[in-house]
Amino acid sequence: MIELEGVPELIDPVMVAAFEGWNDAGDAASTAVAHLDREWKGEVFAALDAEDYYDFQVNRPTVWLDNGVRKITWPTTRLSVVRVGGDKPRDLVLVRGIEPSMRWRSFCNELLGFAHELGVEMVVVLGALLGDTPHTRPVPVSGVTSDPDLARTMDLEETRYEGPTGIVGILQEACTHAGVPAVSLWAAVPHYVSQPPNPKATLALLNRLEDLIGLRIPLGELPEDARAWQVGVDQLAAEDSEVAEYVQTLEEARDTAELPEASGEAIAREFERYLRRREPGSAPPPGGHATESGEATYLRDTSSGRTRPPKPGPGQPGGPAQSEGPGRPATGRPPAGGTGDRATDADGGPAGAPDDEPDSDGPDSGPADGDGAEGPHSQD
Repeated sequence: MIELEGVPELIDPVMVAAFEGWNDAGDAASTAVAHLDREWKGEVFAALDAEDYYDFQVNRPTVWLDNGVRKITWPTTRLSVVRVGGDKPRDLVLVRGIEPSMRWRSFCNELLGFAHELGVEMVVVLGALLGDTPHTRPVPVSGVTSDPDLARTMDLEETRYEGPTGIVGILQEACTHAGVPAVSLWAAVPHYVSQPPNPKATLALLNRLEDLIGLRIPLGELPEDARAWQVGVDQLAAEDSEVAEYVQTLEEARDTAELPEASGEAIAREFERYLRRREPGSAPPPGGHATESGEATYLRDTSSGRTRPPKPGPGQPGGPAQSEGPGRPATGRPPAGGTGDRATDADGGPAGAPDDEPDSDGPDSGPADGDGAEGPHSQD
């Protein structure tokens, strides 16, 4: 039995989770949850014991100085609560951490214990994968679920994926078996610009989450960051004729596939989002990522994202292999030495419904078994 102290009774709470590692291409998903925590001033109320779930040779603790005193910050998964006011108030429970190295079933059961005690009505897990999608087009975002009834009522795709999975897939299935409605939202990140950050993919995930839970999400500087990111990738692609030709091939394939999909429903979603944006919003507060420290306190860092990608590295993957998110048929691999960082359009809205589950287009960094596996983004 989990006992929570100092957590008020929540209003129609939804749990939103993201995990760094295998299911977080371009850090798009974990950055989205960090954005919610920062914009709504999340209050950390719990953190999982890092000793139970992490291999510290894979995800190493960090040492830092506080007024000359050395302290240690351990990798962890932490939970915070944000209270969203307005005409239809609704609270969120944010879960942000690193894909665990071991004991995945216990990890999911512990998170579900918190969800039960807090009265969580639905769990939304964010993920990002590598795909054959051009950075010049809106980021494809798909919502998938294992619950047929939920798929029908919320216009989601019912997952049919078979293959290696990450903690996102395991948590979604754990929720299904526990009778907790669960949805995963997947953003497709261009595999030729896979290194983080990817503000365009983060923006697309937040837009889709907003549509799903019916809350206006303050975007802060994300739209401008997404535009700057796309301009940077455009400039890098223009410097290499082979990369530019490859991007054009992806654009043609994407445009041909999605020509019939400019549906009235998609237009209606954009209009509803526009109306929500017209509501007055608050200025973005400072803040960052809360973690568990060696003294059992919670610290905030103010890590800043870059607005222009670095020069590309030759064939550097920089992201997880495609997992259970949406996927597209491969149209070929980029030429050697493709661009090495971000890309995508400033508004970052979803553009049509891709396949319900991913294929193995992106560079694979090794499967994760049912009990857990180390993600490729090891933190030194």
